Amino acid sequence: MKLPEPIHVPALPPGNATYHQATRLGDLLFVSGQLGIDPATGELAPGGQVAEYRQALANIKTILEAAGSSLAQVAKTTVYMTNVDDLAELNVVYAEYFPHAPAKTGVEVRRLSGRAQIEIEVIASAV
Repeated sequence: MKLPEPIHVPALPPGNATYHQATRLGDLLFVSGQLGIDPATGELAPGGQVAEYRQALANIKTILEAAGSSLAQVAKTTVYMTNVDDLAELNVVYAEYFPHAPAKTGVEVRRLSGRAQIEIEVIASAV
């Protein structure tokens, strides 16, 4: 049985010791939920939910590229947000990053880690 291979990108802040930024299993990459943390400051991107959304997507792009993949190879996203009222604006940003419109699930949640307003995870092709 093949075991998942951890993917670690030193340029991005790690979550904690209980998980990796991403794992590769066969031809798939599973990117752990990413908050909108600016790697230069270690803080959430200023400017609210939409700014955090952009930063989380930029972080995902960095992880995918480090693993030899890309945003164009994303097949599925899951977006957790604390306020669904910004959904129309978030969808505009989403379309900028994912013009191929991968499958998506969006969930409004009461709270996220560290007072984040957005968390995004993706599944992508590794080949």
